[in-house]
Amino acid sequence: MRKRAVTGDVVEKGGERDAVQVLANGGVYAALAIAYAGLPQPWIKAAAAAALAASTADTWATEIGTLSRHAPRDILSFRPVAPGTSGGVTLAGTLASLGGAIFIAIVVVILGWPRSAAYGAVIGGFAGSLADSLLGSRVQEKMWCPQCERGTERAIHSCGTITVRAGGIPGIENDMVNFLSSVIGAIVGSICIL
Repeated sequence: MRKRAVTGDVVEKGGERDAVQVLANGGVYAALAIAYAGLPQPWIKAAAAAALAASTADTWATEIGTLSRHAPRDILSFRPVAPGTSGGVTLAGTLASLGGAIFIAIVVVILGWPRSAAYGAVIGGFAGSLADSLLGSRVQEKMWCPQCERGTERAIHSCGTITVRAGGIPGIENDMVNFLSSVIGAIVGSICIL
């Protein structure tokens, strides 16, 4: 409830995940799981663990970071930003991100996967989460509400005003950033075991 009150007029989507969000966050893992069934290579397992860890790390960072008592700062400019702003980071969110990656690594070890997959999960997962913040800061499309004079991800702000583009690449929204971050995490995780 508190998260929605803090981020409701900033983030494009809230509440339950839709099918596009599920695909953006789990699609790379699913594709790698299918690839591993046909080509059982250790690097594919590490990449899959890292892809899942990147999505988990980003989710934990977002959920905990938006509840931080300290204002988030843009990961590149270090300027304060509104809670929920893509590219905004807090210490609590960053630590939660690392915790999410470690959690997936622990699950990987419990499942009996090679330790290299666990290492890939930690390193690739954390790297993917950082990539999400970097892409969110500079690549993700930003909108501006001229009525409220506030940044948002929404095409129509919560006040009902049509927003205008204020930065980023048109059409690159949060789901695409999540997908790319999962890909980056998988690549970094697979490289870790080579």
